[in-house]
Amino acid sequence: MDKRKIFISPVTRIEGHANITLELDDNGNVSDALFHVNEFRGFEKFCEGRMYTEMPTITPRICGICPTSHTLASVKACEMIQGIKPTYTANLLRRLMHIGQNLSSHALSFFHLSSPDFLMGYDSDPAKRNIIGMAEKYPDIAVRGIRLRKFGQELSERITGKKIHIMGIVPGGMAYPLTEENRKALLKWIPEALETVRLGINIIKKFHEDNPEMVRTFATSPTLYLGTVGHGGEHELYDGKLRFMDGDGIILQDQLDPARYLEFIAERSVNWSYLKYPYFKPYGFDRGFYRVGPLARLNVCSRMKTPQAQEEFEKFKHMSGGKPVHGTFYYHYTRLIEALSDVEDAERILKDPEVTSLNIQHHGRWNYTEGIGSSEAPRGTLFHHYKTDETGKLLKVNLLIATGQNNPSMNRSVLEVARQYVKGDDIKEGMLNRVESTIRCYDPCLSCSTHALGQMPMVIEVKDKNGNLVKRVERN
Repeated sequence: MDKRKIFISPVTRIEGHANITLELDDNGNVSDALFHVNEFRGFEKFCEGRMYTEMPTITPRICGICPTSHTLASVKACEMIQGIKPTYTANLLRRLMHIGQNLSSHALSFFHLSSPDFLMGYDSDPAKRNIIGMAEKYPDIAVRGIRLRKFGQELSERITGKKIHIMGIVPGGMAYPLTEENRKALLKWIPEALETVRLGINIIKKFHEDNPEMVRTFATSPTLYLGTVGHGGEHELYDGKLRFMDGDGIILQDQLDPARYLEFIAERSVNWSYLKYPYFKPYGFDRGFYRVGPLARLNVCSRMKTPQAQEEFEKFKHMSGGKPVHGTFYYHYTRLIEALSDVEDAERILKDPEVTSLNIQHHGRWNYTEGIGSSEAPRGTLFHHYKTDETGKLLKVNLLIATGQNNPSMNRSVLEVARQYVKGDDIKEGMLNRVESTIRCYDPCLSCSTHALGQMPMVIEVKDKNGNLVKRVERN
């Protein structure tokens, strides 16, 4: 039997393009929800036949939001092929650039894409519920968000000369050093950046206090979790081992070498999206869905590495008695805790006397036919896997993207929130905004590259079971 359907096309205030279909039963209740990703990336296929050494230059173009994460995963795969490691100073500079990208991305997600809901209300005028409206009503907050993003980008620009589609991270280390002048310039940003992140934390905490029921019940189904941790289980973004945790907080795998990822992660295609459904292999497809990203990383780690972030981390852990926090809405809070850690860690690195050393690269050559690298992108764990022939040409490329790993949970979260808020034929715009905001919690990066600025109109259609149009709402 045909069902009534609501189409949300496109989902707004996200990075990339996607649609949502809500299916309604005869009583007007949501019976199913599908999250459609419309973009076909194709990078894996057209990289075949290239030299493996080209990948750290090609892969930053995969995404204009997280190019550093792709470059790091790529260069680590290349270093595995060569059998070399970067220098101490190169690791400092890579960490600094990665911190900057994470901070820049988190600033964009919170201050530009999500905060209009928190500050203006989910039911406010959609024409004003965006960064333009924020600039008019909350100019200080809007500018602070822009400047925090700028600081994150400068952590790359001051080293390599580029903010986006970065260059300079090469097998064995770095191509460019950090000058003393640029080190001092970056340190001057630290007090302002800390103040802005604290402002964001205050905003989200106030929303929690004012809307406890919404936060408590917003897409709370338990999942497994995956993140990278250090040797002592500490929070780690740049270089560590993998930890899988179940919904009760039991560690399923710990200190797992990322090179073994295929032993524990499998993928299955679905017919409504270009994104696959990854899952934890030992649990199978039905029970093995897991989440990655800020919420997952703070669920799986034992502690933060910096003092102010550790203080917020303890408050976060206290909310659930030390067990994993499943509420999808808490992605926002954990994103800001990570941002706080990023600023603190940036200050630590910039004060390291070796950060301006010229000892920035080891050199190597092709030695092995396979390389696997990983990093923690802003949205979660990222893998690059390359296989080459004896000349170094790529035979196969596999890219396991963080947003793809969250895909099963995004679908389920959309269904949960839609069932909670969408009722009957009288569909209010605010209802659908709450459904859209579920996706913004995950902050997916669906883009295969940067996109031109333009209008993203939204069309909502409600049809009866015979396919007749009942109601159509357009939003520009």
